[in-house]
Parts: sequence; C-alpha cells; structure tokens
Amino acid sequence: MFYYDGVRLTDRQSVIDDMAIQAPDVNRVVSPDGTVDERAVPNLSRTEVEELYRLQVLARTFDEKAVRLHRQGRIGTYAPLAGQEAAQVGAAYALEAGDYCFPTYRDHGIYLARGLDLEDVLLHLHGEGNYVDREDPATLRTFPPTIPIATQLPHAVGVGMASDYRGDDCASLVSFGDGATSEGDFHEGMNFAGVFDAPTVFFCQNNHWAISVPRERQTASATIAQKADAYGFEGVRVDGNDVLAVYAAVRDALDAAKAGEGPRLIEAVTYRQGAHTTTDDPSKYRDDAEVEAWRERDPVERTREYLEDAHDWTDDEENELREWAEQRVAEAVVGVEERTGMDVDDIFEHVYAEATPRLGRQRGRVVDDPEVDR
Repeated sequence: MFYYDGVRLTDRQSVIDDMAIQAPDVNRVVSPDGTVDERAVPNLSRTEVEELYRLQVLARTFDEKAVRLHRQGRIGTYAPLAGQEAAQVGAAYALEAGDYCFPTYRDHGIYLARGLDLEDVLLHLHGEGNYVDREDPATLRTFPPTIPIATQLPHAVGVGMASDYRGDDCASLVSFGDGATSEGDFHEGMNFAGVFDAPTVFFCQNNHWAISVPRERQTASATIAQKADAYGFEGVRVDGNDVLAVYAAVRDALDAAKAGEGPRLIEAVTYRQGAHTTTDDPSKYRDDAEVEAWRERDPVERTREYLEDAHDWTDDEENELREWAEQRVAEAVVGVEERTGMDVDDIFEHVYAEATPRLGRQRGRVVDDPEVDR
C-alpha cells in the first residue's frame, strides 16, 4: 500500500483511465492491440520505419547497459529511459536538420535520433564531453541536456523568436517531463510563445511520475495538453508509445510553426518503466501491477509488431539488429573507457566568450594532477 500526502495511491484509477489505452482524445496510429488506423499512417518508407525501430532498439540496449555501468561504478547517476523510446525517437526524427532541439536529462534517445554518436552520449555520462561540439556555434542545433527542471523551455522560445525575427525557415522543439509543468519556467515559456507566436513546439513526455509524485498530484488539470488553452494556442494528446503517432504529431506541429501558425503543446502519454534515476527506488511509491500494465504496451515491441505486419520484418532481420545494437554499445563502452580523461583546461572552456580575470584565478587554484600535486 502506498501513500502520498495522506492519499492512498494503490489502485490508482488513472492507471486505467489515463493510460492512453482507451482515452478517446489521444491520437494514435497503431493501437496497443496492433490495430492500425490506415488514415493516420504517416508517409514513411519501409526504410524510414526501420530506422525508427533501429533507433529505439539502440536506445533500449544502451539504456540497459548504462544501468549496469552505474551499478558497477563506471558512470555516475543515470536517468533511465526505458518505456519512452518511441516518444523520444519519434519526436527527434520529425525534426529537420536546421531545426533547434532542447532535450532534457533523460533524452538519450533524442540525441541518438539527432545523429550524435553513441560515444558522445556515453562520454557525457562518463564525466567528459557535453553532447555537442561547440567549436562552430553557427552549426549548433541540438543543445546540451539541462538538469534543473524546465530551464530549457524559455531558451527554446527565445531561439524560436530569434529565428522568426531573422526569417529563418526553422522551428525549435523543447522536450520535458510532466513534472516540469509545475515549474515557473514552463508557464513563462508558454506565455511568451503564445504572445509572440514563437515557432516553438513544446513536447511533454508525460511518463506519469515526477520522481515519486504521480501525475494527479502534479496538476488538477484533466490533461497536460489542455494547459495550452490558457496561453492561446493548441494542445494535442498523442499516444507516446506509438512512434508513428508521435512522429506525425510533431511533424505537423513543426510544419505549422514554420508556416507562421505559432506554437503548439504536445502531450505524449507514455510511462517510465524503470527508476527516476539509478539512485531511486520506485518500489517505494509505485505498484508493480501498474508497471506491468504499461510493460504490456511496450513501445519497442509495438513498433516491431507493426514492422512485421506492414513491412514483412523477419526474424533474421530482428536477430541481426539486436546483435548489431549489442556490439555497437559494447564498442562505445570500450572506446570511452580507453580515453585518458579531460584536460583541466577543458573545464574552463566556453564559460565566457573571453576569459575573465576571475576565471583565470579559479583556474590557477585547480591542480593539474591531484595524485601528484596533493
């Protein structure tokens, strides 16, 4: 039996009613039972659908390995993404090369779908690197993850507004969790976007838990999507475990933003299958039956089944993909762990456009080799 603020959380009615399984207001292409709405299928080739699946499998394989690496003390605290692969991959795949992307700390799948090397993602978790190459700011389109909740939302709106002022044919997408909707930055960003018609897509991965706080204790709103009404633009709910539906919803929102139709909020209803981070124990606040109910609607499996039915995906292709993903992750781990580490000077790079005297003094107080200089 679980309680939050004196309220019993077991047998949560939202587990049934708000799972986006039967909810009529949730857009989907492929239902959990495999039924396909042919009218809603996006115009994607077999190769493109394969890529959506390949990226999800790679993200899941990496995620499982990253959890083990943390348990072995080989990386720091890690935020698992299992269960949210379709939401992340579908959203990122809808972006064009010139669009801006502002992920959050759980969005490893978004980075992979944006074309970043697996090694770069792992380097960040290893304490090196920052997901992005800042050597040429003009080419920077996918930004580093933000750890403070919701701080990336005003950034995305500002970039969207700047792009609009310059007449660029692009939009910005910002990804965040349901917990971020309780932060002031969420409301400020939404308000600015609505007032100034910023070409920004707000992509909320509603995974039902803000650490140990369930969605119904986060907000009194029946949905997150309806929060857009207060700011004068459209909100859409989509099945976050349906990669085709996510892709279609985000692509439509991006196209509308670029056409001058302003921002849009997309609520991708999904579920975090694992812990909030590797320092969290979800069994303390979550019922196992709830988790199992969502695992039966696993996004990776749903994509595979669609590939089998619609594109004759074979067992041989499946085995080959799984072997490739395992090998790719293993190679990335070896490559990252063979690195000798960052130079101390790297810590002070990119803090300011020009180094300040104070930064120089701080650098002078940092020893180059703690083992030698202690």
